[in-house]
Amino acid sequence: MTALSVLVVGATGSVGRHVVDAAVAAGHRVRALVRDPARAVGFPASVEVVVGDVTRPDTLGPAVDGIEGLVVTLGTDGEGKTGARTVDYEGVRHLLAAIGDRPVRVALMTAIGVTVREGQYNQTTEAHDWKRRSERLVRASGQEYTIVRPGWFDYNTAQQHHLVFLQGDRRTHGTPADGVIARAQIAQVLVGSLTSADARHKTLEVVAENGPAQPDLDPLFAALEADPPGSLDGVHDRPNQPLDAEPASVHGDLAALRGVLVAPSQHNHHEKDLT
Repeated sequence: MTALSVLVVGATGSVGRHVVDAAVAAGHRVRALVRDPARAVGFPASVEVVVGDVTRPDTLGPAVDGIEGLVVTLGTDGEGKTGARTVDYEGVRHLLAAIGDRPVRVALMTAIGVTVREGQYNQTTEAHDWKRRSERLVRASGQEYTIVRPGWFDYNTAQQHHLVFLQGDRRTHGTPADGVIARAQIAQVLVGSLTSADARHKTLEVVAENGPAQPDLDPLFAALEADPPGSLDGVHDRPNQPLDAEPASVHGDLAALRGVLVAPSQHNHHEKDLT
């Protein structure tokens, strides 16, 4: 496996800390982005800590300098619509803009059920809508990527470690009935995707069922379908967030990243060049 210089964003969060540990264990050179250096405790000694804030793009230059891999585990529970937009979406936009045209392998964590728009959670917070928009930014960026939508964190039993990769985001209860998974296993999937050729340009939901964990993730990645070239959505995602109904600012953000040809089957309108 090739060792990469990897930036972990959300490194002090409940999943991010596991990502740091998993990336170090995999032999990568790890940099952790933190807003508050006082929280940067307990990291392995080899981890480089960089202070910055995804909502302040002027702070991100040193964080992304020289990186080859990026793992993003942002989350804004309790911050409502403002946090969903400024952190989950604009934070991703700022990171991609800071990287620019330099090739970086991206692993973005969103959530199972991210395409569910009608539920009370999304109606109250708009978190799913903004996370889905962040996914679209990553797909539009031209970078190699894997987008991981985990089930409910740490609701698994001691026997539930057998990973199952899904596509199309069809589990829509909005409860642990949609699937459960340990935070440590989410981290393993995110970190594993960075060096797996079979994970490129793929979007997946991941849950754990009864049974032992698989030692090799490549066969799981290989069994997935890649996102359609030029599409802003994951393969088999429901076309329920049409691009032509999106805010003008979102159109501008996509165009600023890179011109994207939108597949008509994804959005039920003619192909549109966003440049």
